[in-house]
Amino acid sequence: MRLASEGGFAGAVLDAGCGTGENALHVASLGLSVLGVDVAETALAIARKKADDRGIEVEFAAADVFQLERLERRFETVLDCGLFHTFDGDERPGYVASLASVTEHDGTLYVLCFSGDGPDAGPHPISQEELTAAFNPSNGWNVAVIEPDRIQTRYHDDGAPAWFATIKRI
Repeated sequence: MRLASEGGFAGAVLDAGCGTGENALHVASLGLSVLGVDVAETALAIARKKADDRGIEVEFAAADVFQLERLERRFETVLDCGLFHTFDGDERPGYVASLASVTEHDGTLYVLCFSGDGPDAGPHPISQEELTAAFNPSNGWNVAVIEPDRIQTRYHDDGAPAWFATIKRI
């Protein structure tokens, strides 16, 4: 919500790992073209129903985030809200390459992931160093900024420690 209110989304938008679609629906309600992808058909069905109920034009599709090139589309803005940290270290390069295959040059990727900074971290915490290493100039990315943030969960009253990264495709 904060990012959208600050004008952080532009052009065609991909929500990678969209789940039940709240982020995709919000961005689409601003008039942007949005594709939300997930492997969970049940979550996608819920997202589509929400879109119908709210009268929001948005597209949801089942897709493997390790093979996003199969979408045969490119996006100016990509959102990963809570997906990156679910991958093991050996899976991350494939995911990063898949994101690169669909992100326009000079496009922006936003990543919100659990941080190991502080007590009561969420599952699979990521360090700033791991984020910077995953998205580096040698594989076509430039980390513009990584800021501390919180991810709201049902297990953390004030949210779990997180990183919010703004990453540019070079």
